[in-house]
Amino acid sequence: MSTGLALNRCSVSVCRTAVTLLNRPTVSVARSLKFSRRLIGNCSIAPADPYVVADDDKYGNKQVISLTPRLYDYVLSNVREPKILRQLREETSKMRGSQMQVSPDQAQLLAMLVQMLAAERCIEVGVYTGYSSLAVALVLPESGCLVACERDSNSLEVAKRYYELAGVSHKVTVKHGLAAESLMSMIQNGEESSYDFAFLDADKAMYQEYFESLLRLVRVGGVIVIDNVLWHGWVADSTVNDERTISLRNFNKKLMDDQRVSISMVSIGDGMTICRKR
Repeated sequence: MSTGLALNRCSVSVCRTAVTLLNRPTVSVARSLKFSRRLIGNCSIAPADPYVVADDDKYGNKQVISLTPRLYDYVLSNVREPKILRQLREETSKMRGSQMQVSPDQAQLLAMLVQMLAAERCIEVGVYTGYSSLAVALVLPESGCLVACERDSNSLEVAKRYYELAGVSHKVTVKHGLAAESLMSMIQNGEESSYDFAFLDADKAMYQEYFESLLRLVRVGGVIVIDNVLWHGWVADSTVNDERTISLRNFNKKLMDDQRVSISMVSIGDGMTICRKR
């Protein structure tokens, strides 16, 4: 009874962790999470070592790092974030929907992928205030081009202002409107297989349709990155079955079976899948 009362004072995330652990065999608990303190008083849980281990022993009990707030702060302190991006991030943090902005470590990864590809022609579906698209535009060559698709005019105005401030507006072609229509227009305009890189971070229910269009627009050897593939962890929670979560689960499953691309799902931000067109 006292444990139950303590759990009621915990955050939702801590409660879920505690319930999961209490329902597992002792050995599984020990493998999944090491505690420096047990459930005490106000249900304080403080992992001594932020590791998780797959339940399936066939993965060799490999310890995988699980980010704590302190460790994530350390990650962010090691991001080389340009001043103009920091300025945009801080302005966006005060706006409605600021959680839609990619994190600095995600943006840095996107920029590095573009550089590794020596990409010149890129597409972004879902711009919001432009943090990720600006990160990409900053590393494109002067002759480079980024097509930025966004339907919200208010957030797009912020993005366009920062393209100007950063001196990269000549690299960015803004397409205001429904992304599905913009992408189809590009295909009809004869632009298939002419892009090196694409980033998808838009309406989750439309992911499959967007992906099919991007796959036509990106060249063989080109890369498509999809954001939010872990969706707050809900994709792995069978009790969560809202429309967007189901759409993402279905999309992830189809992508896993799609032999047109090589894939790697990485647990950065809210989860990203990196696809290379075969």
